[in-house]
Amino acid sequence: MADLTEVTAAATTPSPDNSSATSTAPQIKPPEIKRFWGDEAEENPDELDGAAAADGESSTSELPVDQLSIKDRKDLDEPEDSNIQAVTSGETPYTSAKKFEDLNLTEELLKGLYVEMRFERPSKIQAITLPMILTPPYKNLIAQAHNGSGKTTCFVLGMLSRVDPKLQAPQALCICPTRELAIQNLEVLKKMGKYTGISAERAVPENIDNPAITPITRRPPVTTQVIIGTPGTIKKWISLKKLSLVYMKILVFDEADHMLAEDGFKDDSLRIMNDIKRSGAKCQVLLFSATFNDRVKNFVTRTIQDYNQLFVKKEELSLEAVKQYKVICPDELAKVRVIRDKILELGQKVGQTIIFVRTRNSAGYLHKALVALGYEVTTIQGALNNDDRDKIVKEFKEGLTKVLISTDVLARGFDQSQVNLVVNYDLPVKHDNWTEPDYEVYMHRVGRAGRFGRKGAVFNLLCDQRDTLVMEKIEQYFGTKANEVRSYESEEDFEAALKDAGLL
Repeated sequence: MADLTEVTAAATTPSPDNSSATSTAPQIKPPEIKRFWGDEAEENPDELDGAAAADGESSTSELPVDQLSIKDRKDLDEPEDSNIQAVTSGETPYTSAKKFEDLNLTEELLKGLYVEMRFERPSKIQAITLPMILTPPYKNLIAQAHNGSGKTTCFVLGMLSRVDPKLQAPQALCICPTRELAIQNLEVLKKMGKYTGISAERAVPENIDNPAITPITRRPPVTTQVIIGTPGTIKKWISLKKLSLVYMKILVFDEADHMLAEDGFKDDSLRIMNDIKRSGAKCQVLLFSATFNDRVKNFVTRTIQDYNQLFVKKEELSLEAVKQYKVICPDELAKVRVIRDKILELGQKVGQTIIFVRTRNSAGYLHKALVALGYEVTTIQGALNNDDRDKIVKEFKEGLTKVLISTDVLARGFDQSQVNLVVNYDLPVKHDNWTEPDYEVYMHRVGRAGRFGRKGAVFNLLCDQRDTLVMEKIEQYFGTKANEVRSYESEEDFEAALKDAGLL
């Protein structure tokens, strides 16, 4: 790359959120501990809700589906954000956009932004990133910024802007790690592009017994202009010669760190990029995520050519936008009682709650325990079939359910502004080392609370020495301290925590 120039961009309007800072955790010998629900679920890491399950591979769930479910976002002020930095490649000039009119958008797109999305002006990340995406010669972009800072609007608007509505052929492709995120992004694109006439569809695993779904082998070639989907399905469409890449102008990887990680979807993602390159298409590549670890950063910089960068200074990344607490519980039953008697009782007053667990088995046990105690909860995990996953997410997004138990299938990118509480029933750890935290997953879980500048709180439930060690590593890594709730039995202590978080 020639002439790398680092620019600290001036804010036109503040924007949120948080990410990670590095620190060297001490080497700790794994303690002798007993095992719990989350440990007993699936001994084979391949059976966890990881890459395969995220792309919609389904099996028989622990609970019957009918037991897992029950029957206009307002404008918000963005909180103050740390400085976002841009590093540009070459001499292309970029000017921060103070208003959407500065971006030379069509009247149809402006109408979608103002009427359908109800936006008033670009967020900070949008003001800096959109000129990079939309200014010829359309260079590649690697963008890392906070959860809830407006990244989705950046790449959705980028795709809509690059598509020629008169050409009935695939021109924009967005690849996501989970079915839920792909569907959510498609909903945003259809809403924003309502007046453009641009066609869009999802490419995600579907239930083959659904009569409304035409198998890809029997459908005609895709003429839809924007495709949003998961890597396995998109790769299948390409291999079956149903998805042409000849006219592809823009390729987006949402949650790009996971899409290009060794234990994520790296192979499928590389194959899709290589297929586009072989097609001869002049395609702009956009990589968006709230987290990029050093290993993925090194891989990306070797794989993507001539790119601009946008990132938050590492020393300024934090989780301070959401209040974090730790609750010491003597055993697993006490964790259930804390959720039932303290968190859920108080949580009904402040909005919706997501409870994250480590495994499908843990999700099933916790669901049964809370339902037996009289609570109406829903549960989502990778073993459910696709239609049931869609139904449970829809119910939660529409506010029909207030409490959702989830494996990490919803940790990344799930967008629900009414979620104010997150409970880590199980702390996220590496599959091959249960004393080593999964820092990126922790940050993404925390990012589900307090979206769009709202207040939020996270309760981490700890009940053995391993949990304590993992939590200490998380605190050290992020340079933050989770306040301890003095007594797991005290409703007053939980109420005080929620007041401190600004939720009561």
